[in-house]
Amino acid sequence: MPGARPRPIPQRTCIGCRLEQGKRGLVRIVRTPEGRVVVDPTGKANGRGAYIHPLRPCWEKALKGGTIRNALKFTPAMDDIEALRAFGMALPVEESEML
Repeated sequence: MPGARPRPIPQRTCIGCRLEQGKRGLVRIVRTPEGRVVVDPTGKANGRGAYIHPLRPCWEKALKGGTIRNALKFTPAMDDIEALRAFGMALPVEESEML
């Protein structure tokens, strides 16, 4: 009798670099029902979400142009964009810096 099959790892695409990865390795941002855009550390907040690698270049690319607007189908307020930019600037530039 074979053992239980391993659970599949949900895959998500980074809106910055467009690479696919397990969702636990990405940071989720969410458009809340109140119309705000915030970082969702739990990954379970209500609202439309998008995923970004926890690396500064991915955040810079996602914040440039209409990437977040397209992913969330919503134009975020400038103060929300600035809060996301501040969060992204605190992240490491390379993956090796995360260790």
